[in-house]
Amino acid sequence: MAQDTEGTRDAPAASPSHPTDTQEAQARAYDRESRYRTRLGPWKWVVTVLGTALTLFQLYTALFGTFTSVIQGAVHVGMALSLVYLLYPAKKEWAGRPGVPLYDVVLCALALLANGYIVVDYERLTTQAVVFGFTPFDVVVATAAIALILEATRRCVGLPIVVIAVAALAYGYFGPSMPIFAHPGFTFDSLVAESVYSSTSVFGTPVQVSSTFIFLFLFFGVVLVKTNIGQFFNDLAFGLTGRYTGGTAKAAVVASGLQGMVSGSSVANTVASGSFTIPMMKRAGFRPHVAGAAEATASTGGQLVPPMMGAAVFIMGEYTGIPYNELILYAIVPAVLYYLGVFSGVHFEALRTGVLGSPKEQLPRLRGLLGRAYLLAPLVVIVGLLLAGRSPANAALFGIAAALLVSLVRADTRLSPRRFAQLFEAGARAALPVIAACASAGIIAGTVTRTGLGGKLAGGIVDLAGGSFVLILILTMVACLVLGMGLPTTANYVVTATVAAPILVALGVPVVAAHFFVFFFGIVADITPPVCLAAYAGAGLAGANPMRTGLTAFKLAAPAFLVPYVFVLEPQLLLQDPTFGVFTVTLVTAVVGIVAVAAGLVGFAPDAGPVLRIGLVLGGLAAIHPDPWVSLVGFVVIAAVVVARRWGRTGRGGRGPEAAVG
Repeated sequence: MAQDTEGTRDAPAASPSHPTDTQEAQARAYDRESRYRTRLGPWKWVVTVLGTALTLFQLYTALFGTFTSVIQGAVHVGMALSLVYLLYPAKKEWAGRPGVPLYDVVLCALALLANGYIVVDYERLTTQAVVFGFTPFDVVVATAAIALILEATRRCVGLPIVVIAVAALAYGYFGPSMPIFAHPGFTFDSLVAESVYSSTSVFGTPVQVSSTFIFLFLFFGVVLVKTNIGQFFNDLAFGLTGRYTGGTAKAAVVASGLQGMVSGSSVANTVASGSFTIPMMKRAGFRPHVAGAAEATASTGGQLVPPMMGAAVFIMGEYTGIPYNELILYAIVPAVLYYLGVFSGVHFEALRTGVLGSPKEQLPRLRGLLGRAYLLAPLVVIVGLLLAGRSPANAALFGIAAALLVSLVRADTRLSPRRFAQLFEAGARAALPVIAACASAGIIAGTVTRTGLGGKLAGGIVDLAGGSFVLILILTMVACLVLGMGLPTTANYVVTATVAAPILVALGVPVVAAHFFVFFFGIVADITPPVCLAAYAGAGLAGANPMRTGLTAFKLAAPAFLVPYVFVLEPQLLLQDPTFGVFTVTLVTAVVGIVAVAAGLVGFAPDAGPVLRIGLVLGGLAAIHPDPWVSLVGFVVIAAVVVARRWGRTGRGGRGPEAAVG
């Protein structure tokens, strides 16, 4: 049991809304989305106008209705790309140079013109041109639009998704020549024109959802940060958990989960929260690589937490046909189990290394926090409206309004007129990487759909696995981890849902379980070595070895890696046709198994030797197994380890048999 113990807790040096130089430096080092120009000169006014116009456009269409998907998407993408070229340099080393070079001004103008061409000539491009063929100028504009999208994505998101998008286009063009998964192929004109002028590729589901729901929820997150309402989440976390064993790490887990659900970026959340949680964990006694890993693991999991889930849940609703208000209910148990695994990991790490909690007088008082509980109103409004059946856009609008209203109560959350005006530009800036990623992901999804690649990949993996269902799950997991490396949440989900989810659905896995499986593993790619960007960001803030931090983050999250397997094998945990008895038994076995695996992997005491730790891991794995008899064996093994541990401590004066072995 956790207990009140003595320790220290210093005041944080920064908050997410007021970053320090160190925080910004770490963000630029590990988060491509933060590598924007800081010395724009007179171009800052152009950025302000374009950013404000984009946010106002999104608010207007949310209030009065959206345009057709291609027009809505063209305005959305065109304005975003123009901002990307003004804000993000071609090389990160050039971010500190003053002004904006002429070629980026030209690219900014071309992005506006290319997408403006789509808006102005929409009727012909979507009717006559489809029947009678596209003109050479249409093809030139489409080619330029694709090139602009890919380059903008490279600048603000990264190279991996661009490589995948280019490979998808190449696969579409060279289909007849492919050694495997061959298809009839497309002409160059047809490939680029249909990618841009239809509602199934660039302006397909990812951009359609980005231009309606996602932008509004990202703006909601910006409002929470800029008004400092998000700081209340941190205070609440420290007030509830700070006094217990390893309390600083537990508070970081809770706070990062609350912040991460609205940030949409595991790396950005790691940097924003970690700038003050990681130093506190180190001062409490956690080793640097453990502090960095705990923050990275908790920040990454925030994208699994409803109601926002890194904004990818809105695309999931479109792909699965399941209403959003149902999806956020299905996500509750997986999110709880993930954080149970992480929470257990940091708890046992604290027990093993003797890290104590903080005295009550150094923690936020719960009575004072209760007096600020009204700051939770925006989240309550959003969740309540969604559960009442209102549209996500409607819920987001009311959530934004609620956040602005409650921010007026206190001086530390109230926005000045100048900061309120800056809010609109900040909202656009926050959305740029997501918009660019969604446009590139649309290219991938469109090509996969038009060529039938998804079904062919499913057949290939089934053949490779020899028909073994468990091996198919493992191979699909590996595919999602590889596909998810270096991608933001929304693009990550689009790629994995397009390529990997059909594999599971074809084998009879319920649609919601298949999509949660690929979503889950695509997300945890950020803490899975060797490309574990969130862990690298945490290591930078902690002054720790990046790879050691990544391996520790993987170890902390390892129990949670079992969660997707559980809800694929037992869909009742996703509330699929649940019965109280089966749901309860499955949940209990999952909880016990995850805690046991965490204790075995991390270690639960300084003298915990390998024999008992291996016993806990094996017992935990067996407890999670869907077969009740296998679960029973797992419970017996776990109980035997507990008895052996207690017997060793009492029968041998505190030195158990595991100590002798270890």
